[in-house]
Amino acid sequence: MVKNNVTRMLVSKGIPFQAFELPTEKLSGLEAAQILGVDPESVFKTIVSTRAQRGKPILALVPAPGEVDLKILARVLGEKKVFLASQKEAERITGLQVGGISPLALLSRGFQVVIDSSAESLGEIYLSGGQRGINIRLAPHDLIDLTNARVGTISR
Repeated sequence: MVKNNVTRMLVSKGIPFQAFELPTEKLSGLEAAQILGVDPESVFKTIVSTRAQRGKPILALVPAPGEVDLKILARVLGEKKVFLASQKEAERITGLQVGGISPLALLSRGFQVVIDSSAESLGEIYLSGGQRGINIRLAPHDLIDLTNARVGTISR
């Protein structure tokens, strides 16, 4: 079985999941879906955003084929404006490599998590396991509970 801090945390909390090994280069969500042989709408990518005002950075999870809508994301959070972090900024803010950024690896780091509402209609979703080459499948409600996420229609 694939083991890292994320899988050990999920096991310790008794959360059912399955971990998958993928190539360790940076993959798009669509590439990950193709390798896993699953519907791209069930693979969620983590997009790092920052606020205009001071405050916690945001991890927005949206389906692989979609893009985060920053105006709607700001509205869901009650912010005037939010900004997309560059890949370099995302790595600096999270301490993780792009392609391996996961809210599951950043639970105690003060990020606000927002998950696209499309996740709620799925039995299971796939997301990064906190490092390139590891993908986790779990129930959306477990992810929402674990990360104390807000849910909203944030992708287009």
